[in-house]
Amino acid sequence: MEISSSIIHVILTGGVGSRLWPLSRKSQPKQYLEIFEGKSLFEMTVERNSHLANKVMVVGNVDNHHLSSKVMDKTKTEFLNIVEATPRNTAAAIAFAAFASHPDDVLIVTPSDHIIDKMEEYNKAIHEAILKANEGYIVTFGIIPTKPETGYGYIESNGDKVISFREKPNETTAKNFIARGNFLWNSGMFCFKAGVLLDELKQFQPDVYEKAKIVWESGKNGVLDLDLSLEIPSISIDYAVMERSKKIKVVPASFSWSDLGSFESVYDYLVSKGHPVDKNGNMVIGSEKYTAFLGLKNTIFVCTDTANLLLQKENSQDVKDLYGELEKANSHLLN
Repeated sequence: MEISSSIIHVILTGGVGSRLWPLSRKSQPKQYLEIFEGKSLFEMTVERNSHLANKVMVVGNVDNHHLSSKVMDKTKTEFLNIVEATPRNTAAAIAFAAFASHPDDVLIVTPSDHIIDKMEEYNKAIHEAILKANEGYIVTFGIIPTKPETGYGYIESNGDKVISFREKPNETTAKNFIARGNFLWNSGMFCFKAGVLLDELKQFQPDVYEKAKIVWESGKNGVLDLDLSLEIPSISIDYAVMERSKKIKVVPASFSWSDLGSFESVYDYLVSKGHPVDKNGNMVIGSEKYTAFLGLKNTIFVCTDTANLLLQKENSQDVKDLYGELEKANSHLLN
């Protein structure tokens, strides 16, 4: 790799989107579904950041990297492909991207399955984060919340200082966070110099650092070894570094953001784009057939070739439990 530093967009593609079953399956996770005006969330992520970075890395796994490659071909994007042999959570995934970079490279790390609007605000937040990263900080993006959401983690902040990271709250706690006015949604997006992140990882989670380094150095063309990968502790970057480092800054951002992690958020997005709902707020996803809802309000009917799902919008978070039951039964309907 050349010595001059670059701005690199790192796309994390893990996750099966269990809360969007039956649309999202192991063979076609939510980030690859072309249901957003003919594009997938992954494709939109690539396009959104294409003018902000001069290199792209995709950290995927053996099950989905062929799907990522299709998107990169479609968008005619050159990229470095890092193929994990087994999911080891975000600390390892981000470490691999950092090991693949020059220490002075600035990495913009984003999941592949988020939807973002208000691009002027987004670009402004990214540029602010790059400036802070160049000063040696590890930057996280906190979204100014629009409602007491229980599906997201939160960042307690004072300006660009992080006071604490909070897990997904219950409804009462979420309302309290919003009322206090200094809590942001944790977007799961980061910006930092590769060398700074690795130094902090080495300090706070040396086992992840050392074992990920061995895996990276033994990999062939970005394809990583399974047996060695299983040695890496499965830990999130939040736990490994963000909650412990003294080098963390937050950029409070007012761009429109959703991780589309539930049918409720998909519903809200589709409504904003003119997707039809009846007079009681009922919606059909995945079928053109005439469907009538009698005596029902805010109901979502999700239709696929092999499975249908009928749910109240406010019960969207419960889909994960249903997915878990099907997983226990080793159901073919997850594939």
